[in-house]
Amino acid sequence: MAPRAPGIPGYTPADLHRYVVEPDKRPGRTAFQRDRARVLHSAALRRLAGKTQVVTPGSYAHAWDATPRTRLTHSLECAQVGRELGAALGCDADLVETACLAHDLGHPPFGHNGERALDEVAASCGGFEGNAQSLRLLSRLEPKGFAPDGRPVGLNLTRAALDAATKYPWPRGGRLADPGARKFGVYADDLPVFHWLREGAPTGRQCFEAQVMDWSDDVAYSVHDVEDGLHAGYLDPNVLLSDAERHEVFALAARRYAPGAEEAELAEALDRLLDQEWWPHGYDGTARAQARLKDATSQLIGRFCLAAEGATRAAYGSGRLTRYGAELIVPRDQRLECAVLKSVADRYVIQRPDQSRIRADQRAVLTELAHTLTARAPDGLDPQFRTLYTEAPDDGARLRAVVDQIAALTDAAALALHSRLVPLGRTH
Repeated sequence: MAPRAPGIPGYTPADLHRYVVEPDKRPGRTAFQRDRARVLHSAALRRLAGKTQVVTPGSYAHAWDATPRTRLTHSLECAQVGRELGAALGCDADLVETACLAHDLGHPPFGHNGERALDEVAASCGGFEGNAQSLRLLSRLEPKGFAPDGRPVGLNLTRAALDAATKYPWPRGGRLADPGARKFGVYADDLPVFHWLREGAPTGRQCFEAQVMDWSDDVAYSVHDVEDGLHAGYLDPNVLLSDAERHEVFALAARRYAPGAEEAELAEALDRLLDQEWWPHGYDGTARAQARLKDATSQLIGRFCLAAEGATRAAYGSGRLTRYGAELIVPRDQRLECAVLKSVADRYVIQRPDQSRIRADQRAVLTELAHTLTARAPDGLDPQFRTLYTEAPDDGARLRAVVDQIAALTDAAALALHSRLVPLGRTH
Protein backbone atom coordinates (compact mmCIF):
# COMPACT_ATOMS: atom_id res chain seq x y z
CA MET A 1 0.00 0.00 0.00
CA ALA A 2 1.29 3.46 -0.90
CA PRO A 3 2.13 5.69 2.07
CA ARG A 4 -0.66 8.11 2.94
CA ALA A 5 -0.19 11.84 2.70
CA PRO A 6 0.30 13.35 6.15
CA GLY A 7 -2.57 14.99 7.99
CA ILE A 8 -2.72 18.77 8.15
CA PRO A 9 -3.34 20.60 11.44
CA GLY A 10 -6.70 22.35 11.47
CA TYR A 11 -8.17 20.21 8.68
CA THR A 12 -10.24 17.02 8.82
CA PRO A 13 -9.79 13.93 6.64
CA ALA A 14 -12.95 15.00 4.77
CA ASP A 15 -11.26 18.30 3.86
CA LEU A 16 -8.50 16.31 2.17
CA HIS A 17 -10.80 14.08 0.11
CA ARG A 18 -10.64 14.25 -3.68
CA TYR A 19 -13.65 13.72 -5.95
CA VAL A 20 -11.87 10.67 -7.35
CA VAL A 21 -9.58 8.75 -5.00
CA GLU A 22 -6.03 8.45 -6.28
CA PRO A 23 -2.73 7.26 -4.77
CA ASP A 24 -0.01 9.66 -3.70
CA LYS A 25 3.00 9.67 -5.98
CA ARG A 26 5.51 11.04 -3.52
CA PRO A 27 5.46 10.08 0.18
CA GLY A 28 5.51 12.90 2.69
CA ARG A 29 3.91 15.57 0.55
CA THR A 30 0.68 17.06 1.92
CA ALA A 31 -2.58 17.05 0.00
CA PHE A 32 -2.51 20.84 -0.24
CA GLN A 33 1.04 20.85 -1.57
CA ARG A 34 -0.20 18.59 -4.34
CA ASP A 35 -3.13 20.92 -5.01
CA ARG A 36 -0.82 23.93 -5.28
CA ALA A 37 1.49 22.10 -7.68
CA ARG A 38 -1.42 21.08 -9.91
CA VAL A 39 -2.68 24.64 -10.30
CA LEU A 40 0.83 26.02 -10.73
CA HIS A 41 1.55 23.58 -13.58
CA SER A 42 -1.82 23.99 -15.30
CA ALA A 43 -2.25 25.32 -18.82
CA ALA A 44 -5.11 27.49 -17.55
CA LEU A 45 -2.70 29.38 -15.29
CA ARG A 46 -0.17 29.82 -18.09
CA ARG A 47 -2.85 31.28 -20.36
CA LEU A 48 -3.37 34.13 -17.91
CA ALA A 49 -0.05 35.55 -19.14
CA GLY A 50 -1.90 36.51 -22.33
CA LYS A 51 -4.88 38.13 -20.63
CA THR A 52 -4.86 41.82 -19.76
CA GLN A 53 -5.26 42.91 -16.15
CA VAL A 54 -6.03 46.64 -16.49
CA VAL A 55 -3.35 48.26 -18.69
CA THR A 56 -2.78 46.56 -22.07
CA PRO A 57 0.88 45.50 -22.46
CA GLY A 58 2.65 47.81 -24.91
CA SER A 59 0.29 50.72 -24.30
CA TYR A 60 1.29 53.80 -22.33
CA ALA A 61 0.93 57.55 -22.45
CA HIS A 62 4.59 58.45 -21.96
CA ALA A 63 7.85 57.30 -23.52
CA TRP A 64 8.84 54.89 -20.76
CA ASP A 65 8.01 51.21 -20.57
CA ALA A 66 4.95 50.62 -18.41
CA THR A 67 5.49 46.84 -18.07
CA PRO A 68 1.95 46.39 -16.77
CA ARG A 69 0.58 43.37 -14.99
CA THR A 70 -1.23 40.56 -16.73
CA ARG A 71 -3.81 38.27 -15.15
CA LEU A 72 -0.95 35.86 -14.46
CA THR A 73 1.29 38.32 -12.61
CA HIS A 74 -1.75 39.60 -10.71
CA SER A 75 -2.54 36.02 -9.66
CA LEU A 76 1.04 35.43 -8.53
CA GLU A 77 1.02 38.63 -6.48
CA CYS A 78 -2.38 37.80 -5.02
CA ALA A 79 -0.99 34.38 -4.07
CA GLN A 80 1.98 35.95 -2.26
CA VAL A 81 -0.30 38.26 -0.30
CA GLY A 82 -2.76 35.49 0.50
CA ARG A 83 -0.12 32.96 1.50
CA GLU A 84 1.40 35.28 4.10
CA LEU A 85 -1.89 36.60 5.45
CA GLY A 86 -3.35 33.10 5.62
CA ALA A 87 -0.31 31.72 7.40
CA ALA A 88 -0.40 34.57 9.93
CA LEU A 89 -3.99 33.59 10.75
CA GLY A 90 -3.29 29.87 11.09
CA CYS A 91 -4.50 28.66 7.68
CA ASP A 92 -2.48 26.17 5.70
CA ALA A 93 -0.34 28.43 3.50
CA ASP A 94 -0.37 26.04 0.52
CA LEU A 95 -4.17 25.88 0.60
CA VAL A 96 -4.61 29.67 0.55
CA GLU A 97 -1.96 30.06 -2.15
CA THR A 98 -3.76 27.46 -4.27
CA ALA A 99 -7.02 29.39 -3.97
CA CYS A 100 -5.31 32.65 -4.92
CA LEU A 101 -3.55 31.12 -7.92
CA ALA A 102 -6.86 29.64 -9.09
CA HIS A 103 -9.18 32.58 -8.47
CA ASP A 104 -8.89 34.14 -11.96
CA LEU A 105 -8.46 31.00 -14.08
CA GLY A 106 -11.92 31.35 -15.61
CA HIS A 107 -11.51 34.91 -16.84
CA PRO A 108 -12.08 35.07 -20.62
CA PRO A 109 -10.23 37.24 -23.14
CA PHE A 110 -10.56 40.97 -22.44
CA GLY A 111 -11.39 40.51 -18.75
CA HIS A 112 -14.71 41.75 -17.37
CA ASN A 113 -15.57 43.19 -20.76
CA GLY A 114 -15.25 39.68 -22.21
CA GLU A 115 -17.37 38.32 -19.37
CA ARG A 116 -20.16 40.68 -20.36
CA ALA A 117 -20.07 39.55 -23.99
CA LEU A 118 -19.99 35.83 -23.17
CA ASP A 119 -22.76 36.22 -20.60
CA GLU A 120 -25.00 37.50 -23.40
CA VAL A 121 -23.87 34.77 -25.78
CA ALA A 122 -24.53 32.06 -23.18
CA ALA A 123 -27.86 33.42 -21.97
CA SER A 124 -29.78 30.35 -23.16
CA CYS A 125 -27.51 27.92 -21.27
CA GLY A 126 -27.19 29.74 -17.95
CA GLY A 127 -24.95 32.68 -18.79
CA PHE A 128 -21.25 33.18 -18.16
CA GLU A 129 -19.36 34.21 -15.03
CA GLY A 130 -15.60 34.08 -14.58
CA ASN A 131 -15.76 32.56 -11.12
CA ALA A 132 -18.16 29.81 -12.21
CA GLN A 133 -15.82 29.19 -15.14
CA SER A 134 -12.91 28.85 -12.71
CA LEU A 135 -14.71 26.05 -10.86
CA ARG A 136 -15.53 24.42 -14.21
CA LEU A 137 -11.85 24.50 -15.18
CA LEU A 138 -10.66 23.12 -11.86
CA SER A 139 -13.24 20.36 -11.68
CA ARG A 140 -13.81 19.43 -15.32
CA LEU A 141 -11.98 21.20 -18.16
CA GLU A 142 -8.30 21.31 -17.15
CA PRO A 143 -6.97 17.91 -18.33
CA LYS A 144 -5.40 16.00 -15.43
CA GLY A 145 -7.70 13.35 -13.98
CA PHE A 146 -10.56 11.09 -15.02
CA ALA A 147 -13.13 9.12 -13.07
CA PRO A 148 -13.30 5.34 -13.56
CA ASP A 149 -16.27 5.81 -15.92
CA GLY A 150 -14.21 8.13 -18.12
CA ARG A 151 -15.66 11.44 -16.92
CA PRO A 152 -13.06 14.24 -16.69
CA VAL A 153 -12.54 15.59 -13.16
CA GLY A 154 -10.19 18.45 -13.99
CA LEU A 155 -7.30 18.78 -11.55
CA ASN A 156 -9.11 16.60 -9.00
CA LEU A 157 -8.26 18.96 -6.15
CA THR A 158 -9.23 18.35 -2.55
CA ARG A 159 -12.61 19.42 -1.26
CA ALA A 160 -10.99 22.16 0.85
CA ALA A 161 -9.03 23.55 -2.12
CA LEU A 162 -12.09 23.76 -4.36
CA ASP A 163 -14.05 25.37 -1.54
CA ALA A 164 -11.26 27.87 -0.86
CA ALA A 165 -11.22 28.86 -4.54
CA THR A 166 -15.01 29.42 -4.58
CA LYS A 167 -15.52 33.15 -4.07
CA TYR A 168 -19.28 33.07 -4.65
CA PRO A 169 -20.67 29.80 -3.23
CA TRP A 170 -24.05 29.82 -4.93
CA PRO A 171 -25.50 29.26 -8.45
CA ARG A 172 -27.05 32.06 -10.49
CA GLY A 173 -30.06 33.38 -8.61
CA GLY A 174 -29.11 31.32 -5.57
CA ARG A 175 -27.79 33.98 -3.22
CA LEU A 176 -30.41 34.10 -0.50
CA ALA A 177 -29.64 37.68 0.53
CA ASP A 178 -29.69 38.93 -3.07
CA PRO A 179 -31.26 36.57 -5.65
CA GLY A 180 -30.51 39.07 -8.42
CA ALA A 181 -26.78 39.13 -7.68
CA ARG A 182 -24.71 39.34 -10.85
CA LYS A 183 -21.88 37.26 -9.39
CA PHE A 184 -22.20 33.51 -8.92
CA GLY A 185 -19.85 30.57 -8.61
CA VAL A 186 -21.31 27.54 -10.36
CA TYR A 187 -23.24 26.66 -13.53
CA ALA A 188 -26.22 24.33 -13.31
CA ASP A 189 -24.42 21.43 -14.99
CA ASP A 190 -21.53 21.66 -12.50
CA LEU A 191 -23.79 21.41 -9.45
CA PRO A 192 -22.85 17.79 -8.62
CA VAL A 193 -19.23 18.66 -7.84
CA PHE A 194 -20.35 21.90 -6.18
CA HIS A 195 -22.65 20.00 -3.82
CA TRP A 196 -19.79 17.59 -3.09
CA LEU A 197 -17.26 20.32 -2.27
CA ARG A 198 -19.83 22.22 -0.17
CA GLU A 199 -20.91 19.17 1.81
CA GLY A 200 -21.57 20.28 5.40
CA ALA A 201 -20.83 23.95 4.64
CA PRO A 202 -23.22 26.71 5.75
CA THR A 203 -25.37 27.81 2.81
CA GLY A 204 -23.94 30.81 0.97
CA ARG A 205 -21.01 31.32 3.35
CA GLN A 206 -17.41 31.49 2.15
CA CYS A 207 -14.96 29.32 4.05
CA PHE A 208 -12.30 31.26 5.95
CA GLU A 209 -9.60 30.53 3.36
CA ALA A 210 -11.85 31.86 0.57
CA GLN A 211 -12.34 35.04 2.59
CA VAL A 212 -8.57 35.43 2.88
CA MET A 213 -8.26 34.86 -0.87
CA ASP A 214 -11.03 37.36 -1.58
CA TRP A 215 -9.45 40.12 0.52
CA SER A 216 -5.99 39.36 -0.91
CA ASP A 217 -7.44 39.76 -4.41
CA ASP A 218 -9.01 43.09 -3.46
CA VAL A 219 -5.76 44.30 -1.91
CA ALA A 220 -3.58 43.19 -4.82
CA TYR A 221 -5.66 44.59 -7.64
CA SER A 222 -6.70 47.84 -5.95
CA VAL A 223 -3.09 48.72 -5.16
CA HIS A 224 -1.47 47.41 -8.30
CA ASP A 225 -4.04 48.80 -10.75
CA VAL A 226 -3.27 52.27 -9.40
CA GLU A 227 0.46 51.53 -9.64
CA ASP A 228 0.09 50.40 -13.26
CA GLY A 229 -1.97 53.49 -14.06
CA LEU A 230 0.80 55.72 -12.70
CA HIS A 231 3.50 53.80 -14.56
CA ALA A 232 1.57 54.08 -17.82
CA GLY A 233 0.99 57.80 -17.41
CA TYR A 234 -2.79 57.50 -17.28
CA LEU A 235 -3.10 58.81 -13.73
CA ASP A 236 -1.80 62.09 -12.34
CA PRO A 237 -2.08 61.84 -8.53
CA ASN A 238 -2.64 65.60 -8.34
CA VAL A 239 -6.15 65.16 -9.76
CA LEU A 240 -7.08 63.71 -6.37
CA LEU A 241 -6.75 67.23 -4.93
CA SER A 242 -9.48 68.62 -7.20
CA ASP A 243 -12.93 68.85 -5.58
CA ALA A 244 -14.70 68.08 -8.85
CA GLU A 245 -12.54 65.03 -9.56
CA ARG A 246 -12.85 63.77 -5.98
CA HIS A 247 -16.64 63.99 -6.22
CA GLU A 248 -16.60 61.78 -9.32
CA VAL A 249 -14.25 59.27 -7.67
CA PHE A 250 -16.44 59.07 -4.56
CA ALA A 251 -19.64 58.72 -6.58
CA LEU A 252 -18.13 55.82 -8.50
CA ALA A 253 -16.87 54.21 -5.29
CA ALA A 254 -20.29 54.44 -3.64
CA ARG A 255 -21.98 53.02 -6.74
CA ARG A 256 -19.65 50.11 -7.47
CA TYR A 257 -17.21 49.35 -4.67
CA ALA A 258 -18.71 50.54 -1.37
CA PRO A 259 -22.51 50.59 -1.71
CA GLY A 260 -24.13 52.83 0.86
CA ALA A 261 -20.95 54.69 1.79
CA GLU A 262 -21.30 58.43 2.33
CA GLU A 263 -19.12 60.82 0.37
CA ALA A 264 -17.75 62.28 3.60
CA GLU A 265 -16.39 58.95 4.83
CA LEU A 266 -14.95 58.15 1.42
CA ALA A 267 -13.24 61.54 1.44
CA GLU A 268 -11.81 60.75 4.87
CA ALA A 269 -10.54 57.42 3.53
CA LEU A 270 -8.75 59.05 0.61
CA ASP A 271 -7.33 61.81 2.79
CA ARG A 272 -5.91 59.26 5.21
CA LEU A 273 -3.91 57.85 2.32
CA LEU A 274 -2.90 61.22 0.88
CA ASP A 275 -1.61 62.25 4.31
CA GLN A 276 0.82 59.34 4.53
CA GLU A 277 4.49 60.25 4.18
CA TRP A 278 4.95 57.53 1.57
CA TRP A 279 2.00 58.49 -0.69
CA PRO A 280 3.26 59.24 -4.26
CA HIS A 281 2.13 62.81 -5.00
CA GLY A 282 3.87 62.76 -8.36
CA TYR A 283 5.42 60.33 -10.83
CA ASP A 284 7.91 61.05 -13.63
CA GLY A 285 9.33 57.60 -14.42
CA THR A 286 12.76 58.20 -12.85
CA ALA A 287 14.39 55.50 -10.75
CA ARG A 288 13.72 57.54 -7.61
CA ALA A 289 10.03 57.90 -8.53
CA GLN A 290 9.77 54.18 -9.31
CA ALA A 291 11.32 53.30 -5.94
CA ARG A 292 8.98 55.66 -4.11
CA LEU A 293 5.98 54.21 -5.91
CA LYS A 294 7.08 50.66 -5.12
CA ASP A 295 7.42 51.61 -1.45
CA ALA A 296 3.90 53.05 -1.53
CA THR A 297 2.46 49.80 -2.93
CA SER A 298 4.29 47.83 -0.24
CA GLN A 299 3.02 50.17 2.47
CA LEU A 300 -0.56 49.88 1.21
CA ILE A 301 -0.50 46.09 1.06
CA GLY A 302 0.95 45.94 4.57
CA ARG A 303 -1.62 48.43 5.84
CA PHE A 304 -4.57 46.46 4.46
CA CYS A 305 -3.31 43.02 5.53
CA LEU A 306 -2.17 44.00 9.01
CA ALA A 307 -5.51 45.69 9.64
CA ALA A 308 -7.38 42.49 8.75
CA GLU A 309 -4.99 40.30 10.74
CA GLY A 310 -5.23 42.50 13.82
CA ALA A 311 -9.03 42.80 13.78
CA THR A 312 -9.53 39.09 13.16
CA ARG A 313 -7.12 38.09 15.92
CA ALA A 314 -8.80 40.52 18.30
CA ALA A 315 -12.11 38.75 17.67
CA TYR A 316 -10.95 35.12 17.53
CA GLY A 317 -7.75 34.93 19.53
CA SER A 318 -4.37 33.50 18.66
CA GLY A 319 -5.32 29.96 17.62
CA ARG A 320 -5.43 28.32 14.22
CA LEU A 321 -8.29 29.76 12.12
CA THR A 322 -9.52 27.48 9.34
CA ARG A 323 -12.53 26.47 7.25
CA TYR A 324 -15.72 27.55 9.08
CA GLY A 325 -14.22 28.32 12.47
CA ALA A 326 -13.93 32.08 11.96
CA GLU A 327 -14.78 35.07 9.77
CA LEU A 328 -12.14 37.39 8.33
CA ILE A 329 -12.71 40.84 9.81
CA VAL A 330 -11.55 43.81 7.76
CA PRO A 331 -12.00 47.18 9.48
CA ARG A 332 -14.37 49.53 7.65
CA ASP A 333 -11.68 52.20 7.33
CA GLN A 334 -9.48 49.88 5.29
CA ARG A 335 -12.38 48.56 3.21
CA LEU A 336 -13.23 52.14 2.26
CA GLU A 337 -9.60 52.98 1.49
CA CYS A 338 -9.45 49.94 -0.76
CA ALA A 339 -12.74 50.92 -2.43
CA VAL A 340 -11.43 54.41 -3.16
CA LEU A 341 -8.29 52.96 -4.80
CA LYS A 342 -10.46 50.72 -6.98
CA SER A 343 -12.51 53.74 -7.99
CA VAL A 344 -9.39 55.75 -8.85
CA ALA A 345 -8.13 52.98 -11.16
CA ASP A 346 -11.58 52.54 -12.66
CA ARG A 347 -12.07 56.23 -13.44
CA TYR A 348 -8.61 57.11 -14.75
CA VAL A 349 -7.39 53.85 -16.27
CA ILE A 350 -10.35 51.66 -17.22
CA GLN A 351 -12.63 54.53 -18.29
CA ARG A 352 -10.08 56.39 -20.40
CA PRO A 353 -11.75 58.15 -23.35
CA ASP A 354 -10.24 55.79 -25.92
CA GLN A 355 -11.46 52.68 -24.11
CA SER A 356 -15.15 52.86 -24.99
CA ARG A 357 -14.59 52.01 -28.67
CA ILE A 358 -11.94 49.42 -27.81
CA ARG A 359 -14.30 47.66 -25.41
CA ALA A 360 -17.07 47.67 -28.01
CA ASP A 361 -14.71 46.13 -30.57
CA GLN A 362 -13.62 43.46 -28.09
CA ARG A 363 -17.21 42.49 -27.32
CA ALA A 364 -17.95 42.32 -31.03
CA VAL A 365 -14.95 40.02 -31.58
CA LEU A 366 -16.18 37.53 -28.97
CA THR A 367 -19.81 37.72 -30.06
CA GLU A 368 -18.94 37.18 -33.72
CA LEU A 369 -16.58 34.35 -32.78
CA ALA A 370 -19.36 32.66 -30.82
CA HIS A 371 -21.84 32.94 -33.68
CA THR A 372 -19.31 31.69 -36.24
CA LEU A 373 -18.10 28.75 -34.13
CA THR A 374 -21.68 27.77 -33.26
CA ALA A 375 -22.62 27.77 -36.93
CA ARG A 376 -19.55 25.70 -37.92
CA ALA A 377 -19.33 23.39 -34.91
CA PRO A 378 -17.85 20.95 -34.36
CA ASP A 379 -15.53 22.25 -37.10
CA GLY A 380 -13.35 25.06 -35.84
CA LEU A 381 -13.26 23.79 -32.25
CA ASP A 382 -10.07 22.52 -30.65
CA PRO A 383 -10.03 18.72 -30.12
CA GLN A 384 -10.88 18.96 -26.41
CA PHE A 385 -13.90 21.17 -26.98
CA ARG A 386 -14.92 19.31 -30.13
CA THR A 387 -15.28 16.19 -27.99
CA LEU A 388 -17.37 18.09 -25.43
CA TYR A 389 -19.55 19.37 -28.26
CA THR A 390 -20.10 16.02 -29.99
CA GLU A 391 -20.84 14.25 -26.68
CA ALA A 392 -23.15 17.00 -25.42
CA PRO A 393 -26.70 15.81 -24.64
CA ASP A 394 -28.53 18.96 -25.80
CA ASP A 395 -28.19 22.35 -27.45
CA GLY A 396 -27.43 24.07 -24.16
CA ALA A 397 -24.47 21.80 -23.50
CA ARG A 398 -23.26 22.25 -27.06
CA LEU A 399 -23.36 26.04 -26.67
CA ARG A 400 -21.52 25.70 -23.37
CA ALA A 401 -18.72 23.80 -25.16
CA VAL A 402 -18.38 26.66 -27.67
CA VAL A 403 -18.24 29.20 -24.83
CA ASP A 404 -15.65 27.05 -23.03
CA GLN A 405 -13.47 27.20 -26.14
CA ILE A 406 -13.71 31.00 -26.40
CA ALA A 407 -13.17 31.56 -22.67
CA ALA A 408 -9.92 29.60 -22.86
CA LEU A 409 -8.41 31.93 -25.46
CA THR A 410 -5.86 34.61 -24.67
CA ASP A 411 -6.53 38.14 -25.90
CA ALA A 412 -4.20 37.67 -28.89
CA ALA A 413 -5.57 34.20 -29.69
CA ALA A 414 -9.13 35.54 -29.72
CA LEU A 415 -8.16 38.26 -32.19
CA ALA A 416 -6.23 35.79 -34.36
CA LEU A 417 -9.04 33.21 -34.42
CA HIS A 418 -11.56 35.92 -35.22
CA SER A 419 -9.39 37.17 -38.08
CA ARG A 420 -9.17 33.64 -39.48
CA LEU A 421 -12.78 32.54 -39.09
CA VAL A 422 -15.00 35.60 -39.31
CA PRO A 423 -15.69 36.87 -42.84
CA LEU A 424 -14.55 40.36 -43.81
CA GLY A 425 -17.02 43.20 -43.75
CA ARG A 426 -17.89 43.32 -40.08
CA THR A 427 -20.66 45.79 -39.38
CA HIS A 428 -19.70 47.06 -35.91
